[in-house]
Amino acid sequence: MATYESATSRVSRMLTMVPWLVHRQGIDLSTAAAELGVTEEQVVEDLQVLFLCGLPGHYPDDLIEASWEGGRVFVGNADTIARPLRLGRDEALALIVALRALAATPGLAERDAIDRALAKLEAAAGEGATGAAQVQVALEQPVDDELAGRVRTGLTERRRLHLRYTSASRDETTERDVDPLRVLSVDGRWYLEGWCHRAQDLRLFRLDRIEAVDVLDTDATPPEELPTRAVGTGVYRPDPQDQTVTLDLAPASAWVAEQIPAEEVATLEDGSVRMTLRVADPRWLVRLVLREGGGVTVLEPAGMVTAVREAAAAGLAGVTGGDGTGDRNTPGGRRPLD
Repeated sequence: MATYESATSRVSRMLTMVPWLVHRQGIDLSTAAAELGVTEEQVVEDLQVLFLCGLPGHYPDDLIEASWEGGRVFVGNADTIARPLRLGRDEALALIVALRALAATPGLAERDAIDRALAKLEAAAGEGATGAAQVQVALEQPVDDELAGRVRTGLTERRRLHLRYTSASRDETTERDVDPLRVLSVDGRWYLEGWCHRAQDLRLFRLDRIEAVDVLDTDATPPEELPTRAVGTGVYRPDPQDQTVTLDLAPASAWVAEQIPAEEVATLEDGSVRMTLRVADPRWLVRLVLREGGGVTVLEPAGMVTAVREAAAAGLAGVTGGDGTGDRNTPGGRRPLD
């Protein structure tokens, strides 16, 4: 059964093949096939197509000449495409920026090769690469190279990882064993996807929230035929059992909407941010509101508003001695809530 090849793929190969053969007149057919990464039969088929290619007019002297008699390949009348294709300015800039982004990948073992390729491309682009100097590529959350290297070892050697991981939505640090499946980048952040033995489910772990990782001697044994997580719309997957909470964030506390997974985020006219999220542990939300000192206001549900008010009142009673007056000369003494 023949292998299907798209027209785009074939045209791309032939555009590269013609100038390559022009500068290697008389090359052995088998050698040409090996260098081009195709079979001898495919080279012959491509050469037969070249007989029909050339300049507009399609007269005999307008068409490319090709010969492979005696097992040696000759290509002529192809001066217009004898030179290899050159990158345009926009193409060169895009490739330079892409290589810089790739070089910023945490735990990348082939960084030296990328740096060499980037240097050659910038040198070849000359003045065309000037605009690329104004483009800086940086990860939103830097990842420790040593930690990323251990994650990479677990992936390449298919070994189980032991993580100490901090969850922002639950405000807790846990220890767990994970069978790594892949590392992916979504919205400027890097994630490890793996089978979590603690949760007995597929989980995503932000690399910048992994505090420590150890590569275990145990082989990774994730269940077969795990579903692939689609990340085109983001990585956040709320639990239907979690409570839906609406918050108002003062500008100084807007970081909460940037760091905590949300279902809806909107900027209000006064510059504050309204955020709707799922909360698995109400105690975490209470601690967040108290820690922000008025920067976070719970709008609903009513039960969560009451829980925050009671926690604030209990904290105030502890500071003031229970009578609400306090000692303004002692650390922590303050006026009671209105």
